[in-house]
Amino acid sequence: MQSEPPGSAKPRPDALFRLAGYTPSMTIEAMKARSRLMTLTRAFFIDRGYIECETPLLSPSLIPESCLEAFATEFIHPYRPGLPLYLVPSPEIWMKRLIASTGQSFFQICKAFRNAESIGPIHNPEFTMLEYYRVGADSGFNIGLTEDLFSVLSTETTPERAKPPFRRMTMAEAFADLAGLDLDRLGEVAAMREAASLKSLIVKKEATWEEAFNIVFLSLVEPRLPCDRPLVLDEYPAGIECLAKDIPGRPCKERWELYVGGIEVANCFTEMGDKASVETYFASQGAKKLDSLVPHKVDATYPSIFEGFPPCSGVAVGFDRLAMVLSGAKRIEEVINFPFLEF
Repeated sequence: MQSEPPGSAKPRPDALFRLAGYTPSMTIEAMKARSRLMTLTRAFFIDRGYIECETPLLSPSLIPESCLEAFATEFIHPYRPGLPLYLVPSPEIWMKRLIASTGQSFFQICKAFRNAESIGPIHNPEFTMLEYYRVGADSGFNIGLTEDLFSVLSTETTPERAKPPFRRMTMAEAFADLAGLDLDRLGEVAAMREAASLKSLIVKKEATWEEAFNIVFLSLVEPRLPCDRPLVLDEYPAGIECLAKDIPGRPCKERWELYVGGIEVANCFTEMGDKASVETYFASQGAKKLDSLVPHKVDATYPSIFEGFPPCSGVAVGFDRLAMVLSGAKRIEEVINFPFLEF
């Protein structure tokens, strides 16, 4: 091993960044801690039989989600027409193709992109996503698995509010306990609008059920969620369209979100696994996407992958937010090098 000649000490990494005209927002200690989280996360899933996959960040079409805006770009070729492409807001569109063709459980840590969102303490348009799918499992299984992941990733310095065991609460319980509303009686759009108005919230007369629900939830429920330990908020209303399986006989879906210290960190479904239901979702959400700031192509053939799709459940975790809550950071730029705010 060659030794360095006298007087040739290597510049510190932060000095190199300054010389290049950049200043990293993370400390060296934060970089090391995030690297360790990545290593432990990969080992956690590999040890449990998941296959790590790598899928494209570009796609010629996207799953329609009326609540999300995309980043659009184009492949340019000198001898053929250009191809419109989109940066993926989630690797879901590709990972479900892998599940459909192999029947295996997968995980991935990758970049994801969401346009037209706020930029602030917990948002960055380019972010890191941890996504994992377990074949033969439901959303309940993934509560326990995610709790185990938090146990592995927590350290002595992790705040108590980010450590297991998880607290569990249904959306109906949250509405009752935190807003004094009976969610089961608010299934009609008029009832949800009236409930919001009676709570002195401003709701447009033409607001959809989901829009009125979101006003109530974001104003009265989410700010009051318990923060003493991670909270699984389960059984989301069926009125919020998503690719989660319906709970038979109830107006709810097998969907939960994980909150840590009041911050949404993860989203989980028991995956909707039948072609007809996915086609209905695509038609409804696709129509809403026509008014998007960035309209994108929707592949009408995509629902066909759900013919014989295996039962499974998937979880999407904002890895930057995960690093935040486990380290006790106050802002997302503390765990990201070169966040969007610095451009």
